Amino acid sequence: MSIVVRDVREHELDSVLALNNAAGPAILPLDAAKLRSFFDTAEYFRVAERDGTLAGFLVGFGSTAAHDSDNFAWFRARHEHFFYIDRIVVASRRRGGGVGRALYADVQSYAELRYPQLFCEVLLEGGADHALLFHGSFGFREVGQNVMHGGHRAAMLMKDLCSYAWVRDTYGDALPDAPWLLQPRLHAPPAHRPTGTCA
Repeated sequence: MSIVVRDVREHELDSVLALNNAAGPAILPLDAAKLRSFFDTAEYFRVAERDGTLAGFLVGFGSTAAHDSDNFAWFRARHEHFFYIDRIVVASRRRGGGVGRALYADVQSYAELRYPQLFCEVLLEGGADHALLFHGSFGFREVGQNVMHGGHRAAMLMKDLCSYAWVRDTYGDALPDAPWLLQPRLHAPPAHRPTGTCA
């Protein structure tokens, strides 16, 4: 039973919306217009398939994006150059089966070539221990908390991407021409690559 991670397709947006809004209190609900804006503007919007069915998705933005998330703004007020995971959703019947880990491995392999840090948040209402443990096992650490406009409190998490400095110093803005290095979404804005080091 293999997991395939690939770019989302436009005709799948209704299924992605249903998956998001069935995820429970740990994921904020979306409407069709907001999901469409993600499709049009997100630098990274990929789905995971397991046994040929949609099993999860992940949406992410580079730090220069025109993204209106409270938590994205919190990170941008404190950091210049990063990649932000807006949301990851795994179908309830697929949780614990490696789908989340496959999506995180994929987004990290994308981000670490272009950004020095990876950010996300975990909503703290309704039992967040499993989500915090999941992120901690990937090397994320809490760097603060944010109370969002709706009153939700989020743990703000960061992971240093230590491969970034070597890639930047070796290749600068000209990554090799290899298919696996292509940006996941051809219409996504190019990533900006300033100097910086991994702590």
